[in-house]
Amino acid sequence: MSTETTTHPCHSRGHTADGAAAQPAAGAYALATPEEITAVRGILDAAGLWHETTRIAYLGLVGPARGSAAKGATAVDRRFRAFLHDVGGARPHDVTVSVTRGEVDSAVELDTAVTGELPVLEEEFEAVEEILNADARWLRALADRGLNVSTVRVAPLSAGVFEYPEERGRRILRGLAFVQEHATDSPWAHPVDGLVAYIDIVNRSVDQVLDFGPVPIPAEHGNFTDPELTGPVRTSQKPLLITQPEGPSFTVTGGNHVEWEKWSLDVGFDVREGLVLHNISFDDDVAGNPGSPRTTRRRRILDRASIAEMVVPYGDPSPVRSWQNYFDTGEYLVGQYANSLELGCDCLGEITYLSPVVSDAFGNPREIRNGVCMHEEDWSILAKHSDLWTGVNYVRRNRRLVISFFTTIGNYDYGFYWYLYLDGTIEFEAKATGVVFTSAQPEGDYRFSSEMAPGLGAPFHQHLFSARLDFALDGGPNRVEEEDAVRVPMGPGNERGNAFTRRRTVLSRESEAARDADMAAGRSWIVSNPTSLNRLGEPVGYKIHPQGHPTLLADPASSVAGRAAFATKALWVTQYDEAERYPTGDFVNQHPGGAGLPAYQAQDRDLDGTDLVVWHTFGLTHFPRPEDWPIMPVDHVGFTIRPEGFFDRSPVLDVPAPAKGDGGHCHR
Repeated sequence: MSTETTTHPCHSRGHTADGAAAQPAAGAYALATPEEITAVRGILDAAGLWHETTRIAYLGLVGPARGSAAKGATAVDRRFRAFLHDVGGARPHDVTVSVTRGEVDSAVELDTAVTGELPVLEEEFEAVEEILNADARWLRALADRGLNVSTVRVAPLSAGVFEYPEERGRRILRGLAFVQEHATDSPWAHPVDGLVAYIDIVNRSVDQVLDFGPVPIPAEHGNFTDPELTGPVRTSQKPLLITQPEGPSFTVTGGNHVEWEKWSLDVGFDVREGLVLHNISFDDDVAGNPGSPRTTRRRRILDRASIAEMVVPYGDPSPVRSWQNYFDTGEYLVGQYANSLELGCDCLGEITYLSPVVSDAFGNPREIRNGVCMHEEDWSILAKHSDLWTGVNYVRRNRRLVISFFTTIGNYDYGFYWYLYLDGTIEFEAKATGVVFTSAQPEGDYRFSSEMAPGLGAPFHQHLFSARLDFALDGGPNRVEEEDAVRVPMGPGNERGNAFTRRRTVLSRESEAARDADMAAGRSWIVSNPTSLNRLGEPVGYKIHPQGHPTLLADPASSVAGRAAFATKALWVTQYDEAERYPTGDFVNQHPGGAGLPAYQAQDRDLDGTDLVVWHTFGLTHFPRPEDWPIMPVDHVGFTIRPEGFFDRSPVLDVPAPAKGDGGHCHR
């Protein structure tokens, strides 16, 4: 075990968590190790499932059964699931192996005409440009525009499913071109519009080159570090120091088990989902009624929490781009492209890092150095009151634990941030930044894109996420109720018309549990455990507060609506099934739709008082602004989960008053 400390000019300090990844896995929820990745490759080879042309499109841990940690399970069977692609054209396989037993548990040969394709491989990115550069139609189209092929970059883009029956069962990518005038020139400033190519990546052939005629290529550069754009860099910012001279208030043991204040959890990482939080629990110091003895118990809240899918549908109907919709989680694997975070830049303060180990396409372990960042943040006022009658002046400061990672998918960069607060609140925030996807902007008032610079457009689009929340309140069965604020008409019993109330509706079956947000009614959803009651006799619960932004705006009959059905509703509730992991199904790439949540919901299982999974859709609708160019300031979206009768009273009464050394003095 090793711990690293780095001193940064910003007076931040970075630590590698105790339990380096090179050590054997400590338990069912431990991060994957290099030895395990290597063992998976060996097991596949021994079983005759690995060949020279084999590539790993996905490799991830198969989590233990729900509630394993609460049941005190000690026998650990470390199982991995692998999607095996063959670049030579043989059928892919979906394989599960046990590293603990050294065995293949299952190996299913896939018919991609039925199941859809495996995720896009990194080596296929470069292949798209290479294949097009050897195609006469593509070269002619570039020549007609006066372009030298050496200056043209091609974005390799997932194909979706459209009116091309010949693409079914074949691995297709689509390519859009951009001009890069020199090595540090941003190609996104110079889109080659009116031109798109469809590529069979396995056969290394070009199906179609659609050329709708030359369009003026925007000339103004978008090099956001160029002094021509930045001007003199500001000198007005004074040092802003974040220090914790006694170190952080949280501990990390076993490589990824975190204890902070009254919280405990295991931090996992998956190349598809990125951050996965397991066994989220809160130590409740229960006083009962005044005068009764105090007891402390560790109370489970969530068995597993992740962002299980993200789709970016574009709203420009131009034939060059009308197919654009990218499932960044299922097609590209957001965790695979996690950044190595830099102290003082990505994370500021007293930082602890985790360095997940993943597999490359050839089955070799690859460490994402400092891929996960953990730190504390002061978060303003927790509670405050100046009492007129008692003279008590009371103030307590809030703080939160931040667990985050950043990933780069093509032109966009996304931060995934989980927050835990002192009062039992859990929050998730996605941060979107990077460079908007660009097009040429038609003259006149074009309804489907914004002009960012002269002649440069950015199509309207959305960023829609699906949170998978495996609730386990006090370890028991759950119920979900929808809560709306209700205006009471003026009349008998409400003569002055001031009354309003709330309405709660139990979502008792899966057929009833695909729901829209309604901000006019303040709609929220309460997850409760009917077998665990608080001291007032009410079921303990947590409430999901949505932000209420639009869900999928594409037509319900569109291809993307069928493939991203999860994004058509703000909430889905399904009965727990270990195999139902993703809202879009297991294989998203070129899947025609209907998998995932629609298939789960079609079973119409009972929900009231069972083990549940809650799926929440949230996201941004982006009408790009000039201020988003040439690099986009962070935009934010997320949701909050707050205790709703889970505690018998405020869980933060024991938070101490700020001390003098905290930067000032306040009333006790």
